[in-house]
Amino acid sequence: MNAAVATAIAFAVYLAGYLFYSRYLAEHVFALDPDRPTPAHEQTDGVDYVPTRKSVLFGHHYASIAGLAPMLGPAVAVIWGWLPAMAWVVLGALFVGCVHDFGSLVVSIRARGKSIGAVAEGIIGSRAKTLLHAIIFFLVALAMGVFVWVIAFLFSPAPEPAQSAYHFPQAVLPSFGLMVIASTIGWLGYRHDVSWKVMTPVGFVLLLALVYVAQTQTALQALGVADPTLAPSISGWSTILLGYAFAASILPVWVLLQPRDFLNVLLLFLGLGGLYLGVFVGQPDFVAPAVQTNPEGAPSMFPFVFIIIACGAASGFHSLVSSGTTAKQLDTESDARVIGYGGMIGESLLGLIAVLATTAGMADLDAWKAHYGTWEAANGLGQKVSVFIQGSSEFLGALTVPEGLGASFISVIVVSYALTSLDSATRLLRYNVEEIGETLGVGLLANRYVSSAIAAGAIGFFAFYEVNGQPAGLVLWSLFGTTNQLMAGLALLVITLYLLMRDRPWQVAGIPMIAMLGTTLWAMASNLWGFTEQGTWLSRLVSGDATAWKVVTEWAATGKLFLFGVGTVIFLLGVWTVVEAILAVHRFVRSDTTLETLLIELDE
Repeated sequence: MNAAVATAIAFAVYLAGYLFYSRYLAEHVFALDPDRPTPAHEQTDGVDYVPTRKSVLFGHHYASIAGLAPMLGPAVAVIWGWLPAMAWVVLGALFVGCVHDFGSLVVSIRARGKSIGAVAEGIIGSRAKTLLHAIIFFLVALAMGVFVWVIAFLFSPAPEPAQSAYHFPQAVLPSFGLMVIASTIGWLGYRHDVSWKVMTPVGFVLLLALVYVAQTQTALQALGVADPTLAPSISGWSTILLGYAFAASILPVWVLLQPRDFLNVLLLFLGLGGLYLGVFVGQPDFVAPAVQTNPEGAPSMFPFVFIIIACGAASGFHSLVSSGTTAKQLDTESDARVIGYGGMIGESLLGLIAVLATTAGMADLDAWKAHYGTWEAANGLGQKVSVFIQGSSEFLGALTVPEGLGASFISVIVVSYALTSLDSATRLLRYNVEEIGETLGVGLLANRYVSSAIAAGAIGFFAFYEVNGQPAGLVLWSLFGTTNQLMAGLALLVITLYLLMRDRPWQVAGIPMIAMLGTTLWAMASNLWGFTEQGTWLSRLVSGDATAWKVVTEWAATGKLFLFGVGTVIFLLGVWTVVEAILAVHRFVRSDTTLETLLIELDE
């Protein structure tokens, strides 16, 4: 099938979803009120709570949610064919992911900008808040530990020429140059009232110039980033990135996050526009099969296609961004529609181009099978990012963009968004630590320097601590998808109860919530059973087999005991939270408190 035709159909579906469904949600479900004060105005502090114009906040929100995951997930899930991946990316986003992001933003601004975990306390109970805080801490620290490793992998020079297609040191100069440009714009704009209309075009042109210069051999040699004897190693880059994440977490949002994310969005819009234009100009056909039900070594398509494609369709991490940094900067309630619902459509567009790049951007079926012939071949993180970059550069090639320049440009976009997720997530983890400190009565954790240090340290653990010679984050990455989707299901659970207790159409969140929790818990149980080698060692222990302990020792040495233990804890936390929600509904139904009184208490 022609990929351009499939893309045109997807665009039409996106447009209909935003024009009609998001309007229904805004007017009839969440009843947005532009005259109702937001936390950004009521709690302005110049650091976290900062009223922000819609265009700038859209850039920050979009850049924060659009990290590596919407490229990684689809770049792996296409092993089951392009059709299931595309269907979930488009339809899942409109009816699940967009509702999730939009709803998380609304319930947060109606609760003084608190995180979705803290909001759960008022709706479900104090234990639910603690349970969600634990899941959030693990989810964010794990994901960002892996992001640190992947960015460091891309930054580091290739150990040998044959590996050069997987490493992009040319992204170093533009990535760090963007930070300098953004900080300058933030300082001039907020401290000296220089117009963003003047600074933005200048900064964007400088950024594009850095992208062009950085891919030349002269620049690479001058910087030494492509020379393994001079450039930092993966560990060295990881240390630098953690230092950057700590600094970004403690700085006011206007210094770096807002201007950098705004420029990032312009960069991504230019990139996405070029890539989609390349699809329509080049008219490539899908070289991958539409559906491949039983790839070698892969888990079953259902439910795992819904788990692996997380951020491109629905992601629990987005609820943390919506109810974290974004809710604290929203200028008016009416802005929530374009930022919450529209921002998720933007991320879905990134997931869609990842599907296209890894199925229609490859030379032929043999080239596709070289990367997707088996589950083992398809599941490498750094390599899948590289496949996405190479496939995307083929689309730009249809516009006569040189292959090297195209790959360099896309690599900068990939790294820039990974860095954005890293620093925003470190800030979100800082908020989570502060809320945990409030629950435990530990005042020291309210200090943003202390909480940021703990957040960066937790991320560093997953980036540096090794299990069987691999970073713990990579070993545990198979748990990220299920934990992330569990968080999405629980966030939808909070939104559902919020709407139910206000006698509003709760089904818009309730139906996706049931689907997300059902598929996720199913996938988690399947993973746990798989980690036990289908119970082989357990059956031997029960039967008294003399070799049982040897089998258990060998099993533990593979790291699967580690996965089983952590996965079991996350599974039980999720089930416990669902039980708490059921009890909360039971209390609500049996309560003698009038609905009006209960809602006043919840909103306070």
